[in-house]
Amino acid sequence: MKAEADGDDDAGAEILVSTEHLAPFPGLGRETRIKSQCTWNVAPRGGAGKRGLMRSDLDYVVPSTVEEAVALQAGSSGAVYLLGGTDLLPQMRAGRKDPGRLIDLKRIPLLREVRETEGGGLSIGAAAVMADVEIHPVVLARYPLLAECVKTVGAWPLRQRATLAGNVCNASPAADTAVALLALDATLNLVSAQGRRSIPVSAFFRGPGQTALRPGELMTDVILPAASAGFTGSYLRLSRRKGMDLATVGVLVGKRNGKLTLAARWRIALAAVAPTPLRVPDAEQVLEAKGSIAVWEAAELAVAACRPITDLRGSAEYRRDMVGVLVRRGVVGLG
Repeated sequence: MKAEADGDDDAGAEILVSTEHLAPFPGLGRETRIKSQCTWNVAPRGGAGKRGLMRSDLDYVVPSTVEEAVALQAGSSGAVYLLGGTDLLPQMRAGRKDPGRLIDLKRIPLLREVRETEGGGLSIGAAAVMADVEIHPVVLARYPLLAECVKTVGAWPLRQRATLAGNVCNASPAADTAVALLALDATLNLVSAQGRRSIPVSAFFRGPGQTALRPGELMTDVILPAASAGFTGSYLRLSRRKGMDLATVGVLVGKRNGKLTLAARWRIALAAVAPTPLRVPDAEQVLEAKGSIAVWEAAELAVAACRPITDLRGSAEYRRDMVGVLVRRGVVGLG
């Protein structure tokens, strides 16, 4: 990346950023080198906070290993990790975040991998972009619920940058991918200078924009267990307009048919109707015990689990009503 500044450091500047990268084109079987330029208005040296301005003294580093990334973070009190940047950079421009160092993780090969684990599950690296996840053959064959949710995030060009891990770490109550990870009992692997640990995604979300990440922790990958393979279904989503918009209500309904005398297993998870994405085990258990004939009871339990707010996208009452409608629609669709 090459940047040229025009302006006085004390008064702010306009920076022309030139980038060159390899971009895959599906179906062509090759990579094409893409050059692009953009202009950023930056704040005076040493400061930010004004809407639309980026600080001019930002330290941008590109590690090649996880260990190097963790060391770079530990050496700077104002450092943050950068994946796709589709959430972080708008927050920086809006003045809501003002890091002194960006640690770009996209050049770490290990973090870009999507691979099967020894136990038969799937590991999705933190820097793997959503566009690759949604068309990955193992995801489509064994974890189609995840593909259903991923393809609703923005548009295809955005998903060429956005990552599953970044969407999870942003911790929006309306995160489309979070409901799939909850339904599939995903585990998140984390690392920091203090060591490594794993946490179930069900324990990760603490509130809007709040997670269980400790200071300096980096998510290395998302693990989908083998036991969660085979669920199919739909992610039913309402928003203010067709196209790119946050969900007003999101309902995932999944089912895995039982073998021989075993009952079918169900999954129901909700987005944008509580402080965090949530799963509704009570509704799942009713469907597993009584079958789809209990659709109205399951829908009522899902509505009861909601804690929606009224905002510019919809009222709390509307959100509750639509949760019931979409759960019934999803269950009936699966039979």
